[in-house]
Amino acid sequence: MKEKIRDLIKQYVKEYSDREEIKTRWKEPIVKFSSADDEMFIKLKEIVSPTHALPKDFLEDAQTVISYFLPFEESIANSNIEGKYSSKEWAIAYVETNELILKLNSYIKEQLEDLNYKSTIIPATHNFDKNSLISDWSHRHVGYIAGLGKFGLNNMLITDKGCCGRVGSIVTNLKIVPSKRNDREYCLFKSKGICKKCVQRCVNDALKIDSFDRHKCYEILLYNDELYPDLGLTDACGKCCVNLPCSFNNPVK
Repeated sequence: MKEKIRDLIKQYVKEYSDREEIKTRWKEPIVKFSSADDEMFIKLKEIVSPTHALPKDFLEDAQTVISYFLPFEESIANSNIEGKYSSKEWAIAYVETNELILKLNSYIKEQLEDLNYKSTIIPATHNFDKNSLISDWSHRHVGYIAGLGKFGLNNMLITDKGCCGRVGSIVTNLKIVPSKRNDREYCLFKSKGICKKCVQRCVNDALKIDSFDRHKCYEILLYNDELYPDLGLTDACGKCCVNLPCSFNNPVK
């Protein structure tokens, strides 16, 4: 079943990317699995927020969390290097990837139902507290638990295909053998004490070596949203994950 789920996700993303109305292009996704009973989920209530959900908050008989990373093609990330504000290509990718994650999760849900299993449809974003700006279901942290990658200094999840892309997840009562987590760091700063380029690239002084100001970050996201009113909700930035050694791969590997 593990390979079947991987193939379903990869094929869906490929076909979705080929649709005439879709402007974004994604590289082949990375798909990993974690046990719904992994003790790390409990720790997220300390690491992220006391209100962070557990898999069994979505499904009482949850067995597995499927996590996947949708890497952007290089041209999308490269379009966002220059300037203080998000490029239109990056904004479009943000909107279209959110929609892709919703439709992909719906598709996987249907496929699992055909096999008499249940799953959940979890939105890609905007499931956070507006005051604390902390999510009650962090796809990135869930992806970390599944072994998708490790957090960089920029708070992004660095995978073997970099950090330029989006993470999605699905909770199901289908039992799948969990993927193994890698003990090594993927961030050059965390691994070797070098780089720090993401800090230099932060356009609103929100990211520091030893701290992160969520409200300063959100300030620039909201400004970017105002730039593209014709696209829908584009509260995205991405400056701290483009033009980096970890943008498209794991630089420590």
